[in-house]
Amino acid sequence: MAADTEAEGTTAHEEPREEFFDNQPTDVEVELTEAEEPSPDAKPWDPSKIRISTKPFSLRQVVDMIDDGDIDLAPDFQRLFVWTPLQRSRLIESILLGIPLPAFYFNQDHQGAMQVVDGVQRLTTIHRFVKKDERLGDLEYLKTLNDKKFSELDVALKRRFQQTQIFVNVIEPQTPDDVKFDVFRRINTGGSPLTAQEIRHCMSRAPARALLKRLVELPSFHLATANAFKKERRMADREVALRFCAFRHLGDLEEYRPFGSLDSFLLDFIRQVDGSHPDKPQIADDALDRLIADFDRAMRSAKVVFGAAAFRKYPTWSERRGPINRALFESWAVVLADFPPETLHPHAAAILTAARKRMEDYKYNSATTQGTGDYNKVKLRFGAAREIIAEALR
Repeated sequence: MAADTEAEGTTAHEEPREEFFDNQPTDVEVELTEAEEPSPDAKPWDPSKIRISTKPFSLRQVVDMIDDGDIDLAPDFQRLFVWTPLQRSRLIESILLGIPLPAFYFNQDHQGAMQVVDGVQRLTTIHRFVKKDERLGDLEYLKTLNDKKFSELDVALKRRFQQTQIFVNVIEPQTPDDVKFDVFRRINTGGSPLTAQEIRHCMSRAPARALLKRLVELPSFHLATANAFKKERRMADREVALRFCAFRHLGDLEEYRPFGSLDSFLLDFIRQVDGSHPDKPQIADDALDRLIADFDRAMRSAKVVFGAAAFRKYPTWSERRGPINRALFESWAVVLADFPPETLHPHAAAILTAARKRMEDYKYNSATTQGTGDYNKVKLRFGAAREIIAEALR
């Protein structure tokens, strides 16, 4: 969102901007996590720490490594533009014609396993063709292979396919996670680039993926968000759930300050859940269960207090609610998790009125829209939510 041109301390009367994907509204507000000016607390990463190696693999190796779990195709990674049968067949045809494939990007962890960050659809297509015997169709040049499965190809074609070499840029494990994230974001320039959460998903493991999947499948989550994420395909739902968990687990906001960016903070939490953090222990199952219970309580309390306007900008001058705002979600959800819905129900009207009034404040509006990863803005919006509830409960 463009910066408000009114003087600091005045009200902000700018309508929130909604994100679109594939020309369709997402019911999620546009957010800029990076401030226009770098935070004085930010610690720029050292370019000398980047470790990227280029390795050749045959398709036979790749398929075997996927089966053995050495290459992770990021299960449950759903994109709205999952490849069609035509796209899949044309890729296989290109391989059989000897046309080189674009380079792939993998993230390698300390155990040697590799997660696919760029090339998921291509490798999924290759694996399905070989292992699930998908039939080819609508081929442009090799028309005699239409309706053929891999097992039905002649020996020479099978050998050509399996011996095809691909080149993979592997981000090695000694590269710090925040540097990896930035590298993947910089090379992520395709027609439909990955979102920040999609990159985090590809860099994570089963425990973190399972936690977020469980949270976004809770009925209370969909009630609180007015079903905004029912058809979500860009993982914005998992991002807000992750932000809740990371800040709820943090405890003291002062511990957020050293991270310098929201992305680094969220990756750090993911590593703790996955047990892959180089310096911190894995978060125990009972602690994860508490986070799930806290999240469910927060969602039920949000529904009671805010109704269909939960986690959305809805200042008193506006006649309609805005789309889901990630920063409002993270700050209000963490604070609401401290209170069961029955405690807040008698004070719901007062909390809603105060929250809508606060949304007219320029500084607060900025803290939930621009540079939202900045420590001071994080502190401001969390403090506002705590102050509003404390005042209402007096």
